[in-house]
Amino acid sequence: MARRAPVLNAEPEAPDRAPGARGLPALEVQRWGTVPYRAALDRQQALVRSRQAGEAPDRLVLLEHPPVITVGVSGRRRQGHVLAPAARLGEHGIEVIDVPRGGDVTYHGPGQLVGYPILSLKPNRCDVHRYVRDLEEVLIRTAARFGVEAVRIDGLTGVWVGREKLAAIGVRLSRWVTSHGFALNIDTNLDHFRFIVPCGLAGYGVTSLARLLGAAPPWDEVETTLSTEFARRFDRRPAG
Repeated sequence: MARRAPVLNAEPEAPDRAPGARGLPALEVQRWGTVPYRAALDRQQALVRSRQAGEAPDRLVLLEHPPVITVGVSGRRRQGHVLAPAARLGEHGIEVIDVPRGGDVTYHGPGQLVGYPILSLKPNRCDVHRYVRDLEEVLIRTAARFGVEAVRIDGLTGVWVGREKLAAIGVRLSRWVTSHGFALNIDTNLDHFRFIVPCGLAGYGVTSLARLLGAAPPWDEVETTLSTEFARRFDRRPAG
C-alpha cells in the first residue's frame, strides 16, 4: 500500500489572490482536451516560435493523447526499449513516434494528464536542472493535494511512489523557451506500459492516482490544482 500524505487544502489560494500577485507575469492556461500527438506537436512548436519572438505570454498547455509511444534522444541511442513489434502495437491502436525531447521511451494515452509548458526561463531561471526539479515539485505538490505522498529518487527523473513512477518528465529547451514537459497518470491504462521499458529504467514500475487512491479524482480538479501549483512554483499569475 502506498503511504498517504495529509490531504492539503483542496482549494489552494491561487497566486492571483495573493498579495503582490497582480505584478507577476501572466501564465495562460490552455486546456486542449484530447489531441493526436503529431497534431499537438505541430501546435506546440508554433507556440514556442511565438514565445521566442515575444509575441505571446508564457503558456501551460494541458491535454490528453490517444495511445502513443514516444522515443526521445536517449531512446534513439539505446535500442530495445520498445518491447513489442509494430503489428502488436497496432492491434492496441498504439503508434510509435520519435520526438525532439530529452529522455528515453514513454507512453501517453487516455487517462494521463500531459502538460506542455511554453515558458521563457529568461532572465533568472536559465538552469535546466533547476527547471526539471521545479516540475517535479509541482507534481509532488499536486499529488499531495489528493492525499498521495510522491517523492523524488536520487539520480532519476520524475515523481515516484515507492519504486513506481507516477509522473514522467521529458523536456526540450530552445533559446531558453521550454517545450514538451510532463505526464501525470490519473487513470491511465497501466497495462500499456508493458510494451516498453518506461524511461529506459528496468526494474521499476508505473502507477496512477486511481490505483493509489482506489478511484480517480475528478479530472478538472487535477487540472486546476496542477495549474495553481505550477503558477505558484514559477512565480506566474494564471489566466485563462
